[in-house]
Amino acid sequence: MTSSSSSEHPPAPPSLKPIPGGYGLPFFGPIKSRYDYFYFQGREKFFRSRMAQYGSTVFRTNMPPGPFISSDSRVIVLLDARSFPILFDTTKVEKRNVLDGTYMPSVSFTGGIRTCAFLDPSETEHSVLKRHFLKFLASRHDKFIPLFRTSVSEMFSKLEKELEKTNAADFNSVSDAASFDFIFRLLSDGKPGEKLGSNGHSLVDRWLIMQLAPLATLGLPKFLSCFEDLIIHTFPLPFALVKNAYRKLYDAFYESSETFLNEAEKQGINREKACHNLVFLAGFNAYAGMKVLLPIILNWVGSAGKELHRKLAGEIRAAVKENRGLTFTAIENMSLLKSVVYEVLRIDPPVPYQYAKAKQDIIIESHDSAFEIKKGEMIFGYQPIATRDPKVFEKPEEFIGERFVGEEGEKLLKYVYWSNGRETEEPTAENKQCPARDLVVLVSRVVLAELFLRYDTFTVEGTQSSLGWSVKVKSLTKA
Repeated sequence: MTSSSSSEHPPAPPSLKPIPGGYGLPFFGPIKSRYDYFYFQGREKFFRSRMAQYGSTVFRTNMPPGPFISSDSRVIVLLDARSFPILFDTTKVEKRNVLDGTYMPSVSFTGGIRTCAFLDPSETEHSVLKRHFLKFLASRHDKFIPLFRTSVSEMFSKLEKELEKTNAADFNSVSDAASFDFIFRLLSDGKPGEKLGSNGHSLVDRWLIMQLAPLATLGLPKFLSCFEDLIIHTFPLPFALVKNAYRKLYDAFYESSETFLNEAEKQGINREKACHNLVFLAGFNAYAGMKVLLPIILNWVGSAGKELHRKLAGEIRAAVKENRGLTFTAIENMSLLKSVVYEVLRIDPPVPYQYAKAKQDIIIESHDSAFEIKKGEMIFGYQPIATRDPKVFEKPEEFIGERFVGEEGEKLLKYVYWSNGRETEEPTAENKQCPARDLVVLVSRVVLAELFLRYDTFTVEGTQSSLGWSVKVKSLTKA
């Protein structure tokens, strides 16, 4: 804690307390936690009930899937904005093999290698690969907006046609297709249809679900929970079931990504290893992120109502007219649009979980207590509660589009953590912040800008599950 300039002595740090909570009986404790998480409470209540029980935003519990699929399900949970950032400090925590949590999918899913996302910054290969990603994305900077606008234009045309036939258009299916089309064309030198036809995104979906199934539930009736738990939470799903799908994706990128692969070789990166990393970057990091995020954006903004829509439409159209097009400069001048995107990322972050292991004994602080975490202990942060911290944000459970507008609003950006780092910090080769952080923010702004250039308002119906938001577009009122 820092002292104010008028204080003679800095305030005393919070008193050190033992971390409350526990793990229950061996073997049975993790199973009970898993059933609470997936079937009896749901993930939000799972964390909030324990936070209330222990009177603390920091506590011990088991984190699914455990116990069979992982070696250890025991974690220390962080649920406040003050303690959460320890997960980004790679001088104190290690991010090796913790992308998906307390388990790691077989490397068979990634060509027999650990891709960059599973590497810790202390590993030399991490810096080499991530530096290449950042440099390559920077080289494609001028393609971001025109390529995405092309994909989004096709997406809205499909939605309009579907609405002509029915009273609700499925946003997720057209959004997935548009997202993969954009990502493939941005990261390669071709179009996905040339190699994969129209089902490229379906191949990625199959590959993703086999790795992430242990973190999901199929939504079956509770009396079938034992069956579901045995199938997807107990044993790793075999790569053999999606081997052909992955090979098609790999071959398509290998044949279409000469620029990326040639540059990788110049950096001393094996061409095959570079391609497996490219497939992961495109499929897991970029496409999967957009697959989750775009429905989130449409749900929250669509549900916000006509008044916010009117303000957004006015700002977007004025900036586009002044700058003679939807340019980077025009987007940077849209303060409300930027705030709305940050508010979506705050209230409903597309990646809700963060994991790390303590490299050493460390002291962390919540708002009112301090705790010691021992070397080797797994730390887990659940973002949707940490970024709704009532000691940081006013009306934290409400979606307020103007929250980040102005000087005072911008000061709150350091508490937006969706990208595995503060929004006020930059992705580098030495940290674990998402290399496509700026791209994700940009496409989020562009999809809303394109929407309000075409329509005055729209209505949606959203349903949330462990797999994300499923959104139906009910109406589109043309400008």
